Amino acid sequence: MKDKSSSATMQDVARLAGVSVKTVSNVLSGYEHVSTRMHDKVMSAVTELNYEINISARNLRSGRTKVIGLAVPELSQAYFAELADAVIRAAKAHDYTVLIEQTSSDDDEIATVAAMRRHAIDGLIFSPLALGPGDVSGLSVDFPVVVLGDWVEGSPADHITLPNTAAIRTATDHLLDLGRRRIAVIGAHPEGPVGTSALRFTGYAEALTARGLEVVPELVADVPLWHRSDGAAAVTQMLAAGTRFDALVCFNDALALGAMSALQQAGLRVPEDVAVVGFDDIEDSRFSTPALTTISPGRDELARLAVDRVLARINTGDDTSDSVHVEVGYSLEVRASTAPTPALATTAPPMLAHN
Repeated sequence: MKDKSSSATMQDVARLAGVSVKTVSNVLSGYEHVSTRMHDKVMSAVTELNYEINISARNLRSGRTKVIGLAVPELSQAYFAELADAVIRAAKAHDYTVLIEQTSSDDDEIATVAAMRRHAIDGLIFSPLALGPGDVSGLSVDFPVVVLGDWVEGSPADHITLPNTAAIRTATDHLLDLGRRRIAVIGAHPEGPVGTSALRFTGYAEALTARGLEVVPELVADVPLWHRSDGAAAVTQMLAAGTRFDALVCFNDALALGAMSALQQAGLRVPEDVAVVGFDDIEDSRFSTPALTTISPGRDELARLAVDRVLARINTGDDTSDSVHVEVGYSLEVRASTAPTPALATTAPPMLAHN
């Protein structure tokens, strides 16, 4: 096999894919009568060999590869795996293939955007962990980019965002309506207000303030990552410190599922002792014990809007007009992790004390 560190040729791609050079040329030229199976074999070989596409080949016929890229942080996280599935389905409706790149191991996440050019994509949907003002110059590339994430001033890319603040405020209001008053939050960033974490924390704080309650520092759990293990560790630490709480707002479902596991291992009941809300509505949340109340961010709508937006740029060849900012809707899916029992519906729950 060709050394991936060397300069691969179209012949190398053809050999690895088990097809003719003409077939490789047809795929890279966007020839519309190439089968999906053949197209995928060629593009897989292109990726494996890090084949540098001859851009002039893309100007043949339609000038497109019919491939869009999707760059996400962690496919091991259910949310991003389900998002990828939704994007693939949305793209397939337009006869486009999706090439997925994982970015979490990169030192510089924004560098992925420019690096995706080697994969001969027509456009890119980019879901970064964090995007700051200093990163926007990295979004200025010669193909359309749609960012799934919070709007950054000066960004040249289109952005599809979630209503992070409003959604977490809704989740917190739900718990307050149940009579919960010592509501802890899991997902704050250890280094202070940053990106999505900051927006979601704002929603939590706004809900408390509107009811005349203060944000209590001991009820704010900073976590390095939003994994199940981080949610479990946060709950374990709060219990060990003797912190009293009767509800949890978790900034994603993975944190919430880990938190519920730790609560149950400590002998506490969900929702009788502690009610729990998550964010993402991943499939696992419907099958946890108890089923998890969560914010559903409309993942299919998010994927459809992102695909439609990047294809609109591709089809018009427009990469110079002002960037577009679109916010998707959300819903609160109430399940058993917050479902009030008859006793909880008439009286405020006792405060949790851990000895």
